[in-house]
Amino acid sequence: MEDLELLKYPIGKFNCPKEITSSHIESWTLELEQFPNKFENLVKNLSDEQLDTVYRPGGWTVRQVVHHVSDSHHNSYLRFKWALTEDKPLIKAYYEDRWAELFDTKTAPIKMSLNHLNAIHVKLVYLLKGLNMVDLQRSFIHPEDNLEYTLAFNVGKYVWHGNHHFAHIESLLKRENWV
Repeated sequence: MEDLELLKYPIGKFNCPKEITSSHIESWTLELEQFPNKFENLVKNLSDEQLDTVYRPGGWTVRQVVHHVSDSHHNSYLRFKWALTEDKPLIKAYYEDRWAELFDTKTAPIKMSLNHLNAIHVKLVYLLKGLNMVDLQRSFIHPEDNLEYTLAFNVGKYVWHGNHHFAHIESLLKRENWV
């Protein structure tokens, strides 16, 4: 069980600092800016057979993970916009497990999601660089747990999210000696 937990959370679960500072935001924004290239470099030379390999027992394929990251970060970008334009909006959750089972997520070329991820990160980073710490205290409510999350928290959460899935793929590549 411990090994499966490590395969599920190779970098651990998200651990947000109690107080998020402007230094955290600057560092996280830089990571978000660099992530699409780092992610693409990890997966761009994989064969279809490698892309259709699950990263852990019961997990998604590499292809599904790539499309999921793009979908998830798109949804996150929308959450930023909603929180900046509405007062503590109740955001729309989505069934990521169901999205991962759609035919496009299982079969589409990864280049389309890599391009989309790059575009959404360019937009998100531009937006983040224009926000101040007061803006980043704006929040949304997530319907799954009915908790309120600040945009500052969400910046860190999505840095973690990208790195979390990067580590899933990177660990597989190392285990299979594909690097």
